[in-house]
Amino acid sequence: MTAVTENAAPTTTTLTVAKALTAALGDAMESDKSVIMFGEDVGPLGGVFRITDGLTKRFGEERCFDTPLAEAGIMGMAVGMAMNGMRPVVEMQFDAFAYPAFEQVVSHVAKMSNRTKGQVRLPIVIRIPYAGGIGGVEHHCDSSESYYVHTPGLTVVAPATVSDAYTMLREAIELDDPVVFLEPKKLYWSKEKVDLDALRAKFDGGSSDDDASEPSIGRAVIAREGTDATLIAYGPSVPTALAAAEAAAEEGRSLQVIDIRSIVPFDDETVTNAVRKTGRAVVIAEAPGFASVASEIVARVQERCFHSLAAPVLRVTGFDIPYPAPKLEHWHLPSVDRILDAVDDLQWED
Repeated sequence: MTAVTENAAPTTTTLTVAKALTAALGDAMESDKSVIMFGEDVGPLGGVFRITDGLTKRFGEERCFDTPLAEAGIMGMAVGMAMNGMRPVVEMQFDAFAYPAFEQVVSHVAKMSNRTKGQVRLPIVIRIPYAGGIGGVEHHCDSSESYYVHTPGLTVVAPATVSDAYTMLREAIELDDPVVFLEPKKLYWSKEKVDLDALRAKFDGGSSDDDASEPSIGRAVIAREGTDATLIAYGPSVPTALAAAEAAAEEGRSLQVIDIRSIVPFDDETVTNAVRKTGRAVVIAEAPGFASVASEIVARVQERCFHSLAAPVLRVTGFDIPYPAPKLEHWHLPSVDRILDAVDDLQWED
């Protein structure tokens, strides 16, 4: 890998989220031979969404290989590998098909460090293509984050941009404790111009930018500045929130957008500072709203910003139903119109 020097010219290139993830996996496997990638069809096929495309050819079947259709077995094998010095990265295909592995995740992956008083760490990354917006049916479009964030011992992240897809996956692989890495399926093909060498430099010790060197996991970011109200989103809902802010601006209303990025650990400081600035907030997420991540964010904001709020914090979420048929999903998922309706309900004096 080539580190970026102070005088090097920027080498921007247009990448999709999918290709950024592929680059992150390849770079991590190149720099650390203990990184192993496995799951259903991730080998020669390159995965359902081609995230592991070319990795078997590049690193061999010993380091990127297919497994039987047995999610609990995949997870159990990862636990054993991690206990013996490897850094397994597993792909669950898709979100709801990871449920058979949930017992392994909750009983062993999340608890091993605490169970052994930190003597046994499990550096496992569980990649899960998740959420809707692709015209899929149930078991292919679930937003399952609430199950994982409710389990102490897990870090849970959901990147929404090309840069974050690369950076946060590299960070997740370097952590010594388990990470559930949620990949919004409908964003796999979204594009962004990035300086891939600069992103790589952060992991090669070559970055001179202090802000770029700060970990992304555990830190929310302001995706759009605004002064009237704050939209709080993560993963697949971030582009929708940005589109709503753009539409609101045409009507003269300035909306700030916060991209949570890291659900656990949660960046209370960035979120509360943003809400205190605007005094109004709407939380947006695709998962059903009852007992959800959106519910938790609303509670935290109400507790920490009560005296700064001009209106109750509202939610725009999926409905409390099983994921609907493809023809109905546009009604189920948070939309620009539903977000703007919620913003209109924030008790404006004018």
